[in-house]
Amino acid sequence: MIDKLKKYLKEVENFYSENSTEIEAFRISYAGKKGILSSLFSSFRDIPPEQKKNYGKELNKLKEAVSLKVEYLKSKSKWESKKSKINDPTRTSFQIQSGNRHPLSIVKKRIIDIFTQIGFSISEGPEIEDDWHNFTALNLPPHHPARDMQDTFFIQTNPDILLRTHTSSVQVRHMESNKPPIRTISPGRVFRNEAISSRAHCIFHQIEGLYIAKDVSFADLKQTLKYFTESLFGNSNIRLRPSYFPFTEPSAEVDIYWGLETEIDYRITKGTGWLEIMGCGMVDPNVMENCGINPKDYSGFAFGMGIERIAMLLYQISDIRLFFENDVRFLKQFKATL
Repeated sequence: MIDKLKKYLKEVENFYSENSTEIEAFRISYAGKKGILSSLFSSFRDIPPEQKKNYGKELNKLKEAVSLKVEYLKSKSKWESKKSKINDPTRTSFQIQSGNRHPLSIVKKRIIDIFTQIGFSISEGPEIEDDWHNFTALNLPPHHPARDMQDTFFIQTNPDILLRTHTSSVQVRHMESNKPPIRTISPGRVFRNEAISSRAHCIFHQIEGLYIAKDVSFADLKQTLKYFTESLFGNSNIRLRPSYFPFTEPSAEVDIYWGLETEIDYRITKGTGWLEIMGCGMVDPNVMENCGINPKDYSGFAFGMGIERIAMLLYQISDIRLFFENDVRFLKQFKATL
């Protein structure tokens, strides 16, 4: 039996391969459940007592040799594979930098994660929209003065077609094709003819939320927004100021208490400590009727926020245009936030 062990040991020492499949087959033949080592250890009880010491010593020596051989061949195989890539003549001569997510994508994902945890689905719609879904269905008929708040990009050949000014149009489409209860958020890119400044841009991103069911109240809206702000900003106070939106009644602006601890806090909150982050309100009955939902049976709330604005607050970014300049020095700062 000792001679048999020495024969196996010689086979292990002489084995060589750079092929990973062959190396794995060698490992299984010796160290697998039904391999040579398993069989040899099982036969240990049949060895005469006077030979067990030498047999056990040689058997452990064989086991260690198999382990070292497999480890050596695998590491060599990996190196040969890596070396072939290094010597690849088609590779670029300069180092390829690893990428990372855009800060707007990071913030968007965080917001979506928060709302999906409480049962909101995600709905999407076209960026090129018609007047009905973008304005009229949302209680904004032609010549309504509130349309001036959203100076718009219309298609020249068809004045009924435009680039959407908010993702509320997605909510209209969702209500038209789904029956209550409805609980959805609509993230996406929107377009407005804004004057370019540090806080404005023609293209920006929104996330709007909608919840319609029986007996939905303003208290439900406030509790949802409280959950959202605490999940995103940490423990924080919010307040709802009366406002006006054509598609909600009553309507409110949502402020978060930012504090007055630093000079920057004074500057961005204009000395009040409060910072506006979104608009909200109870869905206007006319909007539900336009979408085929009976407002006598159902009620609901809606809210909307700009992703850029939230990102500027979270990362203390002073100029919205930085998001769109594709400056690698700016984008690299957010690698650690993945």
